[in-house]
Amino acid sequence: MDPMQILGRAMIVIAAVLGLIGAFLLLASKSEFLKKIPGNFAWKLNGVTIYFPLALCIIISLILTLIFWLLGRRG
Repeated sequence: MDPMQILGRAMIVIAAVLGLIGAFLLLASKSEFLKKIPGNFAWKLNGVTIYFPLALCIIISLILTLIFWLLGRRG
């Protein structure tokens, strides 16, 4: 297969994955359930809120690791 075709397909797949992640993040920002996961931290100081979703980052990392591991085994 031509290297340009491989590059083109890879870019399409990357764009699709980024689009799905972006859509998930937009929907997740409105979900109270994802904000209340134990391990997510929020600090409120002088009218400023700092939100650090540690547990959510770990969950997303595990899901993506599983997906890429499964895709790697197939190829």
